[in-house]
Amino acid sequence: MGSLLSIHDLQVRFASAEAVRGISLHVDEGEVLGLVGESGSGKSATALAILGLLGPAAQVAGRILWRGTDLLREPADALRRLRGREIAMIFQEPMTALNPVMPIGRQVAEAGAPHASFWMGGEMKRKAIAALEAVELPDAAQRYGDYPHQFSGGQRQRILIAMALINRPKLLIADEPTTALDVTVQAQVLELLRSLQEQYGLAMLFISRDLAVVGQVASRVAVMREGHVVETGPSQELLAAPEHAYTRSLLAAVPTLRTDRSRPLAIVP
Repeated sequence: MGSLLSIHDLQVRFASAEAVRGISLHVDEGEVLGLVGESGSGKSATALAILGLLGPAAQVAGRILWRGTDLLREPADALRRLRGREIAMIFQEPMTALNPVMPIGRQVAEAGAPHASFWMGGEMKRKAIAALEAVELPDAAQRYGDYPHQFSGGQRQRILIAMALINRPKLLIADEPTTALDVTVQAQVLELLRSLQEQYGLAMLFISRDLAVVGQVASRVAVMREGHVVETGPSQELLAAPEHAYTRSLLAAVPTLRTDRSRPLAIVP
């Protein structure tokens, strides 16, 4: 399979601060690439650069090729047509990503409406309910008019996933979609993403601070630190035998059932 997305020498700078320092990545059709690193490593800046959402304060250089077209040289109108239709994103915090004063059904429908002008009234509602049912939101039709505060954190995350997938994009960027969830709900969301990825044949860029979480969903992993990619490889091989000291430290900092609780966890250097 060919690469849907190819990033070459991407650099992102905010004034004198370098957030991303010349990274190169690719995501193939149907592949799940995990992008992992601590806070501030440049993961989210990379994701936002792909979609052209960094704003005028950011200086972006390099190449971001989507099916051979360099997105950094595309006009704003072209990027707006691309966002949501071909590349969609699940943002980090569902409570702040959702509009608190708008019913969730309308929010899901509006995510699809700009890319399907033929939708009218009842058709928009039907498509939105179908998207909510696809992410296994209980009683989707009955809860179409409910507001975000009436849902649990895990349910709000499912609503965001429905908004991202309503247009059946080719690439889904999931920016730490399980960070604010407890372990049980996190496992449910990961299983849902795995299922949807297989069902729709999605490519996915899965961003997280947790190597263990990334290892559950990604076939390949890239590790970022201070704006650089320090190691890449197949997920199982990288988790079993990481080559870079930083990757080893990230793994050692994650507690397991075998962790000696009398000793402190590893400190990432």
